[in-house]
Amino acid sequence: MHGRPRKAPKPEEEAASVAKAQKLRTLQTQFFSFHHNKIYTKEAVELSAKLLEINPESYTAWNYRKLAVEHYLSQPDCNPDLIKSVLDDELRVVENALRQNFKSYGAWHHRKWVISKGHSSVDNELRLLDKFQKADSRNFHAWNYRRFVAESMNRSEQDELKYTEDMIYKNFSNYSAWHNRSVLLSALFEKKAEGFLSKEKVLPEEYEFIHQAIFTDPDDQSGWFYHLWLLDQTVTTDSPLLASSWPGHGYDVLLVEDRCYNGSAFSPFTALHSDSGSFPIVLYFNQPVGGVSSSTVTVECGFNKNEDLLWKPLSASNSQTARVWVAHLKIPSSDLHSTVEVSVGHSKGIISTRGFEYSHPSMFSFKVRVQPMERDFSQVSVAESISLREESFKIYGTQSEESIINSFNQLSIKYGHESTASNWRSEALAKEIECFRELLSLMDCKIGKLTLARLLMAYDVMSYPFANKLVHSEEVLELYSDLMKLDPTHYQYYKDEHSMVLLHKVTSSKESLLQHCFQYKDSVSSAICGPICLRLNNLSLSRMGAFEKLLWVQMLDLSDNELQSIEGLEAMQLLSCLSLRNNKLRSLTALEPLRKLKLLRVLDISYNQIGDHSIDTTRYLCSSPLSHSVGSESNKDETVTSGVALIDNWEAFYIFKDFNLNQLDIVGNTIADEKFKSVLVKIMPKLKQLDGKLLG
Repeated sequence: MHGRPRKAPKPEEEAASVAKAQKLRTLQTQFFSFHHNKIYTKEAVELSAKLLEINPESYTAWNYRKLAVEHYLSQPDCNPDLIKSVLDDELRVVENALRQNFKSYGAWHHRKWVISKGHSSVDNELRLLDKFQKADSRNFHAWNYRRFVAESMNRSEQDELKYTEDMIYKNFSNYSAWHNRSVLLSALFEKKAEGFLSKEKVLPEEYEFIHQAIFTDPDDQSGWFYHLWLLDQTVTTDSPLLASSWPGHGYDVLLVEDRCYNGSAFSPFTALHSDSGSFPIVLYFNQPVGGVSSSTVTVECGFNKNEDLLWKPLSASNSQTARVWVAHLKIPSSDLHSTVEVSVGHSKGIISTRGFEYSHPSMFSFKVRVQPMERDFSQVSVAESISLREESFKIYGTQSEESIINSFNQLSIKYGHESTASNWRSEALAKEIECFRELLSLMDCKIGKLTLARLLMAYDVMSYPFANKLVHSEEVLELYSDLMKLDPTHYQYYKDEHSMVLLHKVTSSKESLLQHCFQYKDSVSSAICGPICLRLNNLSLSRMGAFEKLLWVQMLDLSDNELQSIEGLEAMQLLSCLSLRNNKLRSLTALEPLRKLKLLRVLDISYNQIGDHSIDTTRYLCSSPLSHSVGSESNKDETVTSGVALIDNWEAFYIFKDFNLNQLDIVGNTIADEKFKSVLVKIMPKLKQLDGKLLG
């Protein structure tokens, strides 16, 4: 069992173990001979049963018995009585094996296979399960098999709910019963079973039920896990919603061809350089979805056909589902003044990973203006560089606050019908907050503090979806700070959650966001367009989030934090300048989200920990160019590209080969020796500056 120290075996126990091993080896030798020669005689099949009685985890023996069953059932003289006899023998062998090891994967899988043949009675299975579950009421194999049997018998979910309730009352610590209850309720919610109450009626009752377990034994984790599931069911809407977009509704987008921004009538939030003849339209959903295409999202404008748009998911796993989807709208090179209308979900097809359709069609529109080239690039010095250090910025002028406020307000997609539908959710959360405040007044409970922090954040998001208020953010931040001290074993988890809350606080209102917006001093630099930089530096962040509020950002300073991952940054499609200086990035593969940022030109990853660790724990999350999993992204027959040996530098090649950087800083990392820098120059021939030095 878990947590129990091993004891040295006694001499007689050691002798018995040796004898058992010898018997097992003899049986295995005979068995493999029968198996390889496809011998399915009565003697051979009985020998496999003896082997499984000693070692129920012999998957080969279980597969052999399946082959033997198929052999018998395919004989010309096979009749119903023979079929029943053969399958009953299999059930008996499984039962004997389970008596030896109740948690044998192979045995439970084989029993399910036999029952699936349809020639055995399933009525006896529930009686057998009752016996096994009396011996170990928390065995998840038995509960999993029970769900299979109940489905085979067409037993109602309500009957199974009553069974789980009885099992929970016998033992509040029965995690498997709580889990089975969540599975059954999820199925009923999804089917919206006739006569079954809605979430609005069921969840408050479930909260009352789980309180009995939590208040009886606050140190037992089973009830807390179920409470976390209830919280997720409360705050998560079934149907996916479009949370935000870029451009936002009502935006006036200025596309600048020469990178020289001086349009006083346009907000720096919406001025964008375009040297590719297109600009991105970004859709950010509240949960991962699939099915976003030109048939489910319609873009109407005078200069582009909707069917020509290709929507792509922005997912680190290259999945076809994602929260963020992007399409690039091609623009003419001449002067342009046009209105673009984007309709989302008016045709069915957008579906969440949980199987729910996008059922709240939405529309947003924005204006596009193209400013043609007015500057002679021959006059621009190649030595011009961008610095995201303190001395490069000044406080953003108060005279421009209105443009920031307007842009901020236009980011989110608003749904008027949601406020009424969320009333019961807010009420349920408010009751839970009151309940756990009472619990914490009686005792100092770590998981109680964690649950209260989750409840407070969920309540703020649910109660003030469009007011941009986080009423309880300070209290939540204090709770996570306490937890980092009380429970150092889980310090990193609390630190990540603390970072997420802090980011939501910063982006929750226009006033707090303005405090982090700075103006780049050289506002007419040819290397940038919108000279506004969002500076989230020196905040002790270990994780990034709140991306739905940051889609407008073109310059981002994340220096002097504690970031080990930048997952999710791929959503910020407008990023052209990014500083990750002095963080805790441990590997090149941690930079993979940046591969999807096609407008990125300036990157500072200096003074991280890249190369410090001999083993890159993220290595196999990032496909090698020499691997078949990369597909068409690289030529697998090549071992050298631009003079770079891929076998020695595949991480660098994979990460940087698609970058279009002008400027890169990598100094201060263990990996950044002269040899590696020469590799980077070969991989990125367009690179103009490396660690502040001009490249020839």
